Amino acid sequence: MNATPAEQTLAEVVVVDYGLGNLRSVTRGLERAGANVTISEDPDTFAEADGIVLPGVGAFREGMDNAGPYRAALAEAADRGQPIFGICLGMQMLLGSSEEAEHAGEGDVEGLNFVPGTNIRFDVDRKVPHMGWNELEVQREHPLVEGVDKTGSETPHADEPTGSVDGEYAYFVHSYYADPDDDHAVVATSEYGVDFPAIIANEQGTVFGTQFHPEKSGETGLQILRNFVSLCANE
Repeated sequence: MNATPAEQTLAEVVVVDYGLGNLRSVTRGLERAGANVTISEDPDTFAEADGIVLPGVGAFREGMDNAGPYRAALAEAADRGQPIFGICLGMQMLLGSSEEAEHAGEGDVEGLNFVPGTNIRFDVDRKVPHMGWNELEVQREHPLVEGVDKTGSETPHADEPTGSVDGEYAYFVHSYYADPDDDHAVVATSEYGVDFPAIIANEQGTVFGTQFHPEKSGETGLQILRNFVSLCANE
């Protein structure tokens, strides 16, 4: 991202360190978006934060095994209405299950189930992992997708959005994609042989995730991180 650090801290954000994920890149992106970031292995720190980020790269079973000690604290945060932002594998972990463990012969693995549904593998005739830049198609309003006007220029402040990230591009690396039980959980889609959810959110709109990496998605990703920080600051 070609951006300078934010002039002021808008929100206190905890990035969960459960052993998976590019914490340094996520932290830099959040700091540029106006967050004061604490990388934490301690679930007791969640309650005092304005928002929580669950990053992740790797396999679903490993992610859920590593996140086991944080499951109760994350559920409590979701019940409080604290913003929880899952990124890539972190987004998939927000769902109830994944075909990935089955494909690996590992049996059923229970996700966080904040957004009921499962993660399914791209069809075998598609090269996996799906990797590269893909266009976002916004399906409904949500604070996370605000902030780009119709000419594609960024708004000067995240708390003064005009338009959305519809038609902008983000960077994906994944072999599985979310299939929520409720179509309303889908905030934005992208396309790779099939239309798949690029952004999802729970019914309350406070737990959400991006299948793409906003910290690797240039100005569009930075805008989404700004929107997250703004949402945290206003909760």
